[in-house]
Amino acid sequence: MTRGDQIIKARRPLHTDCANVLGVRVDAINMDLAIGAINSTLESGIKGYICVTGVHGVMESQRDFVLKEIINNAFLVTPDGMPTVWVGKLQGYSQIGRVYGPDLMLEVCRMSVEKGYSHFIYGGKIGVAEELATKLNELFPGIKITGTYTPPFEPLTKDEELKVVKLVNGGKPDIIWVGLSTPKQEKFMAEFIHKLETKVMLGVGAAFDVHTGHINDAPIWMKNTGLQWLHRLWQEPRRLLKRYLINNPKFIYKISLQFLGAKKYSLSTR
Repeated sequence: MTRGDQIIKARRPLHTDCANVLGVRVDAINMDLAIGAINSTLESGIKGYICVTGVHGVMESQRDFVLKEIINNAFLVTPDGMPTVWVGKLQGYSQIGRVYGPDLMLEVCRMSVEKGYSHFIYGGKIGVAEELATKLNELFPGIKITGTYTPPFEPLTKDEELKVVKLVNGGKPDIIWVGLSTPKQEKFMAEFIHKLETKVMLGVGAAFDVHTGHINDAPIWMKNTGLQWLHRLWQEPRRLLKRYLINNPKFIYKISLQFLGAKKYSLSTR
């Protein structure tokens, strides 16, 4: 099976409602709908990956067609940031609400204890995956975590890939949490969804650092007003300054052209 085939076959549309954010598919859902969809997926046994996508993912997709194709063929694409929610509402989807990666992780873990679903944690800096497993065990007594793995910064070698497959498939987790940041986590999920014995892979990026205390989460008012990026920038200026200074103005410019009808963006991946 080719990588392209993997991407196409990973898509399992849940419904027809989705916002078009610069040609990136964002499902018009909220947290309750997302949890219901994930539970239905797990119960049915359908394999798929889930992208948690905000402005950063949308703008990276403008430069990287492979990433855009991966996101648009995901089983589910959640609106991670308020700008994607606002675009969805302006396009007529009143039910759309923010499905923030760290919050989604907690809600899925809470649901999984009741349902008996198991988890594998993949990603983060050295030691973070293990810290996250400890934290989730504290928050959700009885949660089933089959293992953790911290990959090297560089692409996996053949031996490392075989090690990951053996480690994950030994526990056959229902859910794999991937914390590699965009676009690495999306590309990893698209490539490995058919290699690993799991049902759902979720790319949640900063959730690993948020829940282990390596990053402080923003106050609710900053999240609701779309200013969370400023809170993140204050904590990680060297890493995020260039991203926000370039991406945010470009996003505003491009989305304005889309709404004015001056620029058309297709959701088609072909």
